[in-house]
Amino acid sequence: MAYNPARVGYQYETSPRKLKPEYEPKKNPYSKKKRSTLKQKKTKEKRKLKPKARAIIYILAGFTILFAISYRNSLITENFNNKEELKQELSVLQKENAQLQINIQNSLNLSNIEKSANSKLGMQKLDDTQKIYVSLPKKDYVEPASEQVVVEEEKNWFESIIEKITNLF
Repeated sequence: MAYNPARVGYQYETSPRKLKPEYEPKKNPYSKKKRSTLKQKKTKEKRKLKPKARAIIYILAGFTILFAISYRNSLITENFNNKEELKQELSVLQKENAQLQINIQNSLNLSNIEKSANSKLGMQKLDDTQKIYVSLPKKDYVEPASEQVVVEEEKNWFESIIEKITNLF
């Protein structure tokens, strides 16, 4: 008979194999299973801590976002108030400027100038005795130009290039 590897595991008895062996080995209290259960307990504790830590992180992130938004809004409000104050100052300065212009126009009136010259400076109008008339000859004192002035019309760049080319030939 030839050796058949498929038949090696076959039993020739009529009773089936026993599922549980009669001998049970003694379990070591410090075996790998205990260590693994300790590790499992630690991981379970970490898993319990993780949702709590995540919740705390989410809450802190929410507070920081809200703080950033409120800080940004406070900066916007502060800048808006500064702008409004500057507008008010501008309107006050414009009103003062308009009043000063009216005062200047009123002071430039000839009668006002005459009054201020009489009262502040002690000036008076000229009498006929103070007036001196001067007669000037009716000769023109402007000398004519000794050189003749030539006025050239402005030409665009294209015409100037064409003129230079024609002057070369």
